[in-house]
Amino acid sequence: MTDPAPIEIQDWQLVLVLWGKKYPAHEVNHLITTIRDRADPKPARITLLTDRPRDRLDPQVTQRQIPVFFLQPQFLTGGCQAKLCVFEAGLVPDDMPAIYVDIDTVVFGNLARMCSLLRNDQTMAIFQSALLPFGALARALYRWTDGRKYARGNSSIIVYHPRACTHIAAKFREMVAAHGPNGRRPMIADERFMSWAHQPHMRAIPRHMAVKLPTEVMLPWRWLIRARGSLPWVHARWTGLIAVTLPGAEVKGEELLALAEGAEVVDRKGRRLIWSERTLGPLKTMLEAHYRALQTRKESA
Repeated sequence: MTDPAPIEIQDWQLVLVLWGKKYPAHEVNHLITTIRDRADPKPARITLLTDRPRDRLDPQVTQRQIPVFFLQPQFLTGGCQAKLCVFEAGLVPDDMPAIYVDIDTVVFGNLARMCSLLRNDQTMAIFQSALLPFGALARALYRWTDGRKYARGNSSIIVYHPRACTHIAAKFREMVAAHGPNGRRPMIADERFMSWAHQPHMRAIPRHMAVKLPTEVMLPWRWLIRARGSLPWVHARWTGLIAVTLPGAEVKGEELLALAEGAEVVDRKGRRLIWSERTLGPLKTMLEAHYRALQTRKESA
């Protein structure tokens, strides 16, 4: 059975989520500027879901308060369940498709192209993160095991239609009321929960469109990092990437600029980032250009 043709995208909206003090206004503005400058069509609306009003943000941003339910302390830690607020009914306008991106995302190309991943309003696209891929086998396994087994993804980028996904936030609220926070396995992280709750309609963001930096270039073995980084077809794919997401605290974007050629960063899983032209090819130049521009914006803020 073939997939239906992608829906025609007329307009789309950008959605961001921000709580705490990790990301200053200039960094949020830089992300918005790079997305808007490269997008065709440009986002018709930019919505920031936030724990409090933010000053000095781009005037085109509409700020909306994250519901108190999602701001419980246990939802603001490693599981990031607060991010499920993007599916709360009435919070993100539901008149057009949405693309959510983490604020530590680096955008190199036309983010609007990701709207082509929506086969219909119910489709949701996120990064693939588990061995079992999204698809027919995962959907069958989900049905056969009554939801105990399912394909999972990573939510650094989410392509979805708000009007078809409000059941995710509603189901999470229902399960918290019934079982308490993290009372069932899918509840331990936002990406697990959305993958489980929306499994029949999930698909992976293709690696020629966007990647997570750790899973793309960070491996435990130096020889394999160097070998992979030398492949011309890999360089060609990296050059065409729309976006790359960083892993957060362990690899901070602006700190990459201070690294010497060949310096290494090791994350908590023992994966290495070797900061060199040999291992990163065009990605190194692309990341440097982005974070130099961010530094300039910071100095002028």
